[in-house]
Amino acid sequence: MQAIPSWIKNKFFISSAAFLFVILFLDKNDLFTQLDRKRELRELQQTKEHYVTQIEAEKKELEQLKNNPATIEKYAREKYLMKRENEDLFLISTKTPSGDR
Repeated sequence: MQAIPSWIKNKFFISSAAFLFVILFLDKNDLFTQLDRKRELRELQQTKEHYVTQIEAEKKELEQLKNNPATIEKYAREKYLMKRENEDLFLISTKTPSGDR
């Protein structure tokens, strides 16, 4: 017992060390859980930013569709492959089949 320093044998040091150990490693809100939650929060904030920007773009597109007939025609041609009368529509695939190399 003589080799152990007196500050380690102090009851306040022992109780403080035990308290820190419990808080950092054994508690339900331990250090690792908090770090994981912060990472998840950052991911959710990035996802939120992505969706907010996508919503803004969709609102702009909707406004254009409400006000501009040319935009409606362009949207119908691109998204739904619609065509005018007496017009032929050719679809060109840019992907190569997996067997052809």
